[in-house]
Amino acid sequence: MGSTQARIAIDAMGGDYAPDEIVAGAIRAQAELGVKVLLVGEPQRIEALLKPHSPSLQVEVVPAEGLIEMHEEPLSSLRRKPKASINVAMDLVKQGRADAVVSAGHSGAAMAAALLRLGRLPGIDRPAIGTVLPTIMAGKSVLILDVGANVDCRPKFLEQFAVMGTVYSRYVLGIDDPKVGLLNIGEESSKGNELALRTYELLEQNQSLSFVGNAEGRDVLTGRFDVVVCDGFVGNVLLKFAEAIGEVLLQILREELPQGWRGRLGSALLKPNLRRIKQRVDHAEHGGGLLLGVDGICIISHGSSQAPSIFNAVRLAKEAVDHQVLSRIQFQHQTTKATATDGE
Repeated sequence: MGSTQARIAIDAMGGDYAPDEIVAGAIRAQAELGVKVLLVGEPQRIEALLKPHSPSLQVEVVPAEGLIEMHEEPLSSLRRKPKASINVAMDLVKQGRADAVVSAGHSGAAMAAALLRLGRLPGIDRPAIGTVLPTIMAGKSVLILDVGANVDCRPKFLEQFAVMGTVYSRYVLGIDDPKVGLLNIGEESSKGNELALRTYELLEQNQSLSFVGNAEGRDVLTGRFDVVVCDGFVGNVLLKFAEAIGEVLLQILREELPQGWRGRLGSALLKPNLRRIKQRVDHAEHGGGLLLGVDGICIISHGSSQAPSIFNAVRLAKEAVDHQVLSRIQFQHQTTKATATDGE
């Protein structure tokens, strides 16, 4: 694994700080991660940003015309703008010219383009956006999915999310036996709405999963769970709340440090600790969410992503490519399906 160079197509026009910050993050990723970068967008603007850098950079500029604006309806806009940057980036994966796509643009458009251009993996009913959050246990994180792709879900969708999350957690995050939890309003198996009750049964019966029960909101960041599944409505609320907690914590630290020379001295002494705190709680350090379930690697980054976040998004994409996440998800799903059939 990882013996071939990963080729990452980046939507250079997507995001609040495009193309400047997108290109800056891509340049750093190419230099430090050794990936081949394909920057998709307006050639003149991109090439002007690349000009000051080393000609040895393995960066290819792929022309596109326009982008999907944040206020536009995804499906109709994608059809109306076939040469928009996100469409062209997805086509590069479809054509085999790239192994993955990274976009900080319209998340709905990115997901719709992935479905239209790449399609779903066989046997997967709905894709899910998975994001990694820190926990109170140092060095341990939790993968939450879905965080926005599916507002309404059926029990079998959540079961598929658990299978995909387990594969990602095991092979990319390096957890031997990922513990799966179902986000719910109580620990007892009898708690929750009809979706939660039926999903609990499916997860408990699935022998390919290490399902340990319901996860209440207060449990998500304890480190007890490696994968937490929920519908996209609840997951997106949870994600935005978690991001706000990180921002509030950093702001409190800034405000509570003493002013004047004592503050400067304290900041200097605490600098390594503060840097580590920022790395654990700042969403920019995690790069974005992986769209699991489509037939291609797709990283959806925050719309406000700047260069560090784009760098980390490319790192996520490279890890997913190197660890063959797509083929492993498909294999695991087929194994789970065969086991369920044998047990009937």
